Amino acid sequence: MDRRLGSTAFALVVLTSLACAGARVTTPAPAAGPALRRALVAADSMVAAAVGDRMAGAVLLVARDGRVLHERAYGSAQLHDDARRPLPEPRPMRTSTMFDLASVTKVMATTMAVMMLVDRGLVDLDAPVFRYLEDFRGPRRNSITVRHLLNHSSGLVQWQPLYYDASTAAGTYAVIRDMPLGWGVGGARHYSDLGFMLLGYIVERVSGRTLDVFLAEALYRPLGLRQTTFTPKARGFDGFAATELGNGYERRMVYDSTFGYRYEGDPRSWDGWRRYVLLGETNDGNAWYAHGGIAGHAGLFSTAAELRVLLDLLIGRGAYDGRRYIGAEVVDRFLTPDAYGHHLGWMVPRGMPAGSFAHNGFTGTYVLGIPAHGLALVLLTNRQHLGTDDRGYFPDLGPLVQSLSRTILSGAAEDAGIPP
Repeated sequence: MDRRLGSTAFALVVLTSLACAGARVTTPAPAAGPALRRALVAADSMVAAAVGDRMAGAVLLVARDGRVLHERAYGSAQLHDDARRPLPEPRPMRTSTMFDLASVTKVMATTMAVMMLVDRGLVDLDAPVFRYLEDFRGPRRNSITVRHLLNHSSGLVQWQPLYYDASTAAGTYAVIRDMPLGWGVGGARHYSDLGFMLLGYIVERVSGRTLDVFLAEALYRPLGLRQTTFTPKARGFDGFAATELGNGYERRMVYDSTFGYRYEGDPRSWDGWRRYVLLGETNDGNAWYAHGGIAGHAGLFSTAAELRVLLDLLIGRGAYDGRRYIGAEVVDRFLTPDAYGHHLGWMVPRGMPAGSFAHNGFTGTYVLGIPAHGLALVLLTNRQHLGTDDRGYFPDLGPLVQSLSRTILSGAAEDAGIPP
């Protein structure tokens, strides 16, 4: 495209071309300069090109200073049925489609809840876990703090199929409590689902409410969020992005010791695997089979639009739309890099300005906040719905996420006169 086009003409060309493609487009707000507008067009093309190759469908949303600059749905929310037969008409993806967020739950649910309890003086980051879970004790467990759980340095193992030994949250907690640690406490960062399960239990013990109820009452509903919830199908929602056909990937994690994890028990001792297309049920086995869909590490569903609100809450240092939900000092504490190079709960994305925060989810979800430019980026995909490759892996979204993030950042930086 000729870069000599004036900014007004350029915007008209972009909007016309996207409208002809059947996209829902939000007109760029004044906060988007010419370089950022070009970046949005490039980002749109990247996601559109990845549909069918890396995911069945997707929703991309980019906002700046609380204004949505780009919001578009791509491809299909569902392509096939439980027998992997193609649907007569693929169900289209919509911007309102609800996604299984997988590990984005860790930040948009559990970390947010802990932030609020710290702000209220009910949780101390450096207190031992046993202050809140009284029987979580042992020679090394006594030294594990809430901070260790948040920054994945507790020494807890990363993953095990806990549903082989428990089918309730109480039973799962007992399994985790009695499980040997995998590493020394505070020695290094080892990403652990089990640590965030414990954080979920702490939220429930301290607040006196289940994790989903506490978040709905203290955060989601006050923010006006109606599609951010656990167990959405049971609550009457529909319009979900389909994820995996059953739990074949996780089953292989249990049965195949070369696939990344080693399960020491008998894989045949439990056979409750789902074998249908997952819609409105969290893909994560430990969340679904062992926690009924509500857990600190996975299980949350949401839309791109509602996740943008939560990102902007943090970009606004705990305030949104004129109301404060979390103290600014608490947000700053959580979003300050630790000794392991990450924030509390959140990851520090590569190549982004200081203060940026991000997290991804196994189902194909990604959220990014860049406070230095007031930018919020949400990419939600149903990459699992395409199935695995010949090696048994789902499509890798890493290169796409990196390209999107850098393209949007470069556009905003160019408009601000910041050299690359």
